[in-house]
Amino acid sequence: MFNRKKQAIFLAVLVVFSLAAGFFDYEPLWNRISNARPWRFGLDLAGGTFLTYEIDLSGVTNTEKDSVVRGLRDVIEKRVNPLGVGEPRVYVQKVAEYTRLIVELAGIKDVDTAIKLIGETPFLDFREFQEVGTSTLIVPTQLTGRYIVNAELSRDPQTYVPEIGFTLNDEGGKIFQEITKRNTGKPLCIFIDDAPIIPESPQDSCPNVQGEISGGKARITGQFGLDKALKIVQRFNAGALSAPVKLINQQTISADFGADALKKAVKAGFIGTALVILFIIIYYRRFGVFAAIALLMYIAITLSIFKIIPITLTLAGIAGVILSIGMAVDANILVFERTKEELKKGQSRSSAIEQGFIRAWPSIRDSNISTMITSAVLYYFTSGFVKGFALALFLGVVISMFSAITITRTLLRIFLNKENKQL
Repeated sequence: MFNRKKQAIFLAVLVVFSLAAGFFDYEPLWNRISNARPWRFGLDLAGGTFLTYEIDLSGVTNTEKDSVVRGLRDVIEKRVNPLGVGEPRVYVQKVAEYTRLIVELAGIKDVDTAIKLIGETPFLDFREFQEVGTSTLIVPTQLTGRYIVNAELSRDPQTYVPEIGFTLNDEGGKIFQEITKRNTGKPLCIFIDDAPIIPESPQDSCPNVQGEISGGKARITGQFGLDKALKIVQRFNAGALSAPVKLINQQTISADFGADALKKAVKAGFIGTALVILFIIIYYRRFGVFAAIALLMYIAITLSIFKIIPITLTLAGIAGVILSIGMAVDANILVFERTKEELKKGQSRSSAIEQGFIRAWPSIRDSNISTMITSAVLYYFTSGFVKGFALALFLGVVISMFSAITITRTLLRIFLNKENKQL
């Protein structure tokens, strides 16, 4: 049962929202009002630099490799963020016995500065507070990352709260003992690349010294939370262990090439969508018209969500969006075929439409969930452009389910069931 007036109001809201989304998506119009939330494009569309580094893990034990690599990636990502890059992407790639770090800098202008920053091994050091006249300064100590053997994540045996434990070599243990002796009851800060090890939470980067610590082993306790504790461990290991990175390949993509690729991608998407709409209108007639309207609303809503989040669009991501358009049409086709079967049985139009959606739903649900699972697997177990494709496809399929079931159904209920005020 449905109330026609409520359905009409709901449809009006969807139409207004879709028109607003389309206005937001089209930047020449949107920029007349605001420059907020511009489109973010990846390296292949915006142009920029693609850097490949090889990580030398010869001085790192097998048990520490993963932590060191993750820490390096995290530190380098922090380094390139202030360079004015629209959406830097830093990820690890394993090729045979080699471990490589890929850095994508879309729209980067000063490539030499980026290379210089990335090429430096992370530097970790401990700093203490000193009174200088009327000022309090944070000054470096002798203790640096080269004295640290390793860092690891553990939990308090009673409270299970995450803790960070680290071990120093003999020389570092002696230096640390002297530092903790003179700083008992005071904070001792940990810096990496001249910034607090957790810049978003400086207080967690300066734990208080409870007493003199001897033996070269120490624990950092506090209400970190697992994610924050893991970050500290990874950055500790990145700055403590010797794992130099070496630039082995550099590719530069011009902005003109990216603009041309974007133009071709948009053109391909437009032609593909137009052909799909033409087909469903010719084959399904009035049903096809409503499916086409729902499809255009779906595209406007999907693109606006991508822009709001925001998601960095690449050619692979655009391919994922176009594929999700096909999934949205596929759901409508299943509904229409089921509806035609019900009409052949002699059902009224309104009843046939409702039964068409009910009977098609299990197939739509299962096929879309299967695609979503595949997209999730691709996202978590791949990198680079494949990950962008998987994310775009996943979100597109989620929104397409709403479009096919909600928008199309509302349109058919209002415009093809005029002889029935209620179902």
